[in-house]
Amino acid sequence: MSAAPAALVARHVSKRFGSVTALDDASLTVLAAEVHGLAGENGSGKSTLIRILAGYHAPGPGGELEVSGRPVRLPLRPGDSRALGLRFVHQDLGLIPSLSVVENLRITDLAVRRGWRISWAQERRRARETFARFGVELDPGARVADLRPAERALLAILRAVDAMRPGQGLLVLDEPTAFLPKADVEKLFALVRGLRAAGASVLLVSHDLDEVEKIADHVTVLRDGRTVGTVAATEARRGQVVQLVVGGRLGAPVARRRSHTGEKIVASIEQLSGEPVHDLSLDLVGGQVLGLTGLIGSGFEEVPYLLFGARRARDGRLTLAARSYDLAGMTPDRALRAGVALLPADRLRDGCVGSLPVADNVTLPVLDRYAARLHLDRGRLLSDAAALLTAFDVRPGDPRLPYRALSGGNQQKALLAKWLHSRPPLLLLDEPTHGVDVGARQQIFALIRRAVEDGSAVLCSSSDYEQLEAICDRVLVFSGGRIVHELAGEEVTKERIAESNAVSPPRDRGSRPTRAS
Repeated sequence: MSAAPAALVARHVSKRFGSVTALDDASLTVLAAEVHGLAGENGSGKSTLIRILAGYHAPGPGGELEVSGRPVRLPLRPGDSRALGLRFVHQDLGLIPSLSVVENLRITDLAVRRGWRISWAQERRRARETFARFGVELDPGARVADLRPAERALLAILRAVDAMRPGQGLLVLDEPTAFLPKADVEKLFALVRGLRAAGASVLLVSHDLDEVEKIADHVTVLRDGRTVGTVAATEARRGQVVQLVVGGRLGAPVARRRSHTGEKIVASIEQLSGEPVHDLSLDLVGGQVLGLTGLIGSGFEEVPYLLFGARRARDGRLTLAARSYDLAGMTPDRALRAGVALLPADRLRDGCVGSLPVADNVTLPVLDRYAARLHLDRGRLLSDAAALLTAFDVRPGDPRLPYRALSGGNQQKALLAKWLHSRPPLLLLDEPTHGVDVGARQQIFALIRRAVEDGSAVLCSSSDYEQLEAICDRVLVFSGGRIVHELAGEEVTKERIAESNAVSPPRDRGSRPTRAS
């Protein structure tokens, strides 16, 4: 244990939202110069605790807080946490999409700087120095709206780190790896280890228990708003932490089918092209989940968006329910009318209207059902939404809550409810369990299997090999915008998927189109 005072001590912290108790006498201690993991199911209170530390929420009476050995009065006011040396990267990242990378990186300092002129050449040079120091390649002049999710996450993290004093303070990362491929996760962990070695502390909030145990010195677990234990990561076995998280053993994993012989083709894609995908042809078979994977940038992650019209395709056709659609002219509106649904990786940016109630979000595709002359029948809409939340085990089940008030896993279940209750012929998924705890993952896997059994063709794009193994009957591995390996049945294991990615051939523009069947 370090002789220095703890970086942060929180005791007896409680918070209620109406009739819902989010935190109940929770406690947390982060030692000096350590990485501390904070784990728990969706809705366990992790994000609420972080928002109290950031001054976003005011806790109930009786809470105590110490930072670097000094008592701090609660509630914190806006700006207090920054003065105390606390830096935060929240799940929504807090970036402004319309501004450039350098503007987002330096926005806090620029906002309080005296003077009327800003030397953008100097700011861009400083940004490039920051990126080089941490081994990150970003264009300071690029618009944040044009960055990939992984690039946006790295930018938000670097902005927080850049504002810290060397060897001091506490960096709080709330689900920082949710949209990061493995290579960038390792970059992040190298950064975290460097901060710890320099004397700073890091609080890592994550659903990925393997990652937490890999990087953390201690792990604190919240369940139902209460602290149920803190264990040294070197002494913790994953099963022990999982048991603390869920309060018991997990149920049996979702069974998946292992063969597709003789099944009916329910959707076909012919010669789909769109950056960086080239002449992709494949069939989706009834009763199956088809997985797409590869290295980031290989094209697998773009396929759902090209099919949905969220990214413009150059060419290709989709045959679904005996009708054929020109993918070069596909738009989200046309895709919805054709029976195609998309669950995007970035649910807060692309999958919802966070400021609207849950009821409005889950009924959005069928809002016309509730039209009553010049207004909406809110009573019937709320009643139907409440029934939908109950059927899909979304908690809390109050349809009037803002969508952003739900935890990550419940946000994802709500979006699945939005699409699955209408039984779309083609369901497109991109990283469907990002930022979702171990318990909610099993529920989402079961919902996906139920969609398949109800007749939907399901295509799942993911870089999570464990997820692909759990739900997919076939997996197509991409390299250079093309399919280079196909795994089916008993071959679909995370080991075989990783091996196929490792031996993927280099990009060959001259190769012929491949049909996966």
